[in-house]
Amino acid sequence: MFTGIIQAIGKIDSVEALAKGVRLSIHAGGLEMGDVSLGDSIAANGVCLTVIGKTPHGYKVDVSAETLACTIGLGDTGGELNLEKALRLSDRLGGHLVSGHVDGVGEVVKFEPVGESHELVVRAPESLARYIAHKGSITVNGASLTVNWVKGADFSINLIPHTIQATNFRNLCAGKKVNLEVDLVARYLERMLNYSKEEA
Repeated sequence: MFTGIIQAIGKIDSVEALAKGVRLSIHAGGLEMGDVSLGDSIAANGVCLTVIGKTPHGYKVDVSAETLACTIGLGDTGGELNLEKALRLSDRLGGHLVSGHVDGVGEVVKFEPVGESHELVVRAPESLARYIAHKGSITVNGASLTVNWVKGADFSINLIPHTIQATNFRNLCAGKKVNLEVDLVARYLERMLNYSKEEA
């Protein structure tokens, strides 16, 4: 589990093709690696990946073909990644509970300055629209964010300067793709409601 509070911006140093997927060597940037062991989980752009090796400047992970097919941003050398180590039970929950399992890929409709901040408008896949709520939580490229408004499958987020500086959001523009994970609570509520209907 994660909190959606980005700890560092990493970069993909190399991409090695595997039989079914790729092996990434990731430069960890400012992420403290002293307490990271083989088998630990680190979220990269919102995708939970397992550390299979450590390097002088970061770590290595394997990414399956399935993961590559349903996410964005994990296949290009030089690509920047929002990084977060897995949550400890003693850590502060500064964002919201994030599983690191991407639900879908959204498209940036608008990314423009509004005063000191920026407005980010994203169009989610239609299948995810029902999980996105006004003032609810959503994860975009691994970052826990609060939804300002929702219109159909489009939703808006206000990004303060600190969030832009601490993430790879500064590279966004209209047409860019982003990884989305909806709030776990919304998922469980839907299951509870549908289960009741199935049993009726």
